[in-house]
Parts: sequence; structure tokens; C-alpha cells
Amino acid sequence: MNIKTTVGQLRMLAIMEGISYLLFALTMPLKYMYEMGMPNKIVGMAHGVLFIAYILWVYFVGKQQKWSIQKMGISWIASLLPFATFWVDAKYLKPISQ
Repeated sequence: MNIKTTVGQLRMLAIMEGISYLLFALTMPLKYMYEMGMPNKIVGMAHGVLFIAYILWVYFVGKQQKWSIQKMGISWIASLLPFATFWVDAKYLKPISQ
């Protein structure tokens, strides 16, 4: 994965955003069952930054690669679903980064 390109950067963001989303499965029980809110705040802030960066980079890469609105829309919707950014990476990003 070459992070010097916009596609490589988006691949990295997709993976990191997906991981940060999944980390909520660990931090939410800590917050609500054990009253430990700090891990959730840290993961929440990281996830928020990664989410915004992912959304912007989908737009930049979509314009650069001349993606259809449908392809960009699917990539944006993927950021709202667990595991879906990993699918976007495998389906759309990995093939064009090789």
C-alpha cells in the first residue's frame, strides 16, 4: 500500500476508520457497564476525525478516478456500517492501487 498516492491514503483511511468503528464494541461496555468514559471519548474523537477524512478522501479519489456518483455514494454509506469500509477497500480501492 503506497500512502504517497491519494488512493493509498484512502485505503489506509478506510482500514483505520473501520478499526475505529469496531473499537466502539470495546469502549461502549466500558462506558456504560463500568463507568469508564475516557476510552470511549478517545476512540470517539479518533473515529470522528477518521470519518471526516474518509468522507473527504472518497470525494477526492472519486473525482480523480472519475467514479460515478453511485460508486462514491456506496463508499460514503460504507462509512456508516461496521466492516463496510473493509469491503470498499477490497472491492474498489485495492484493484486500482496495484
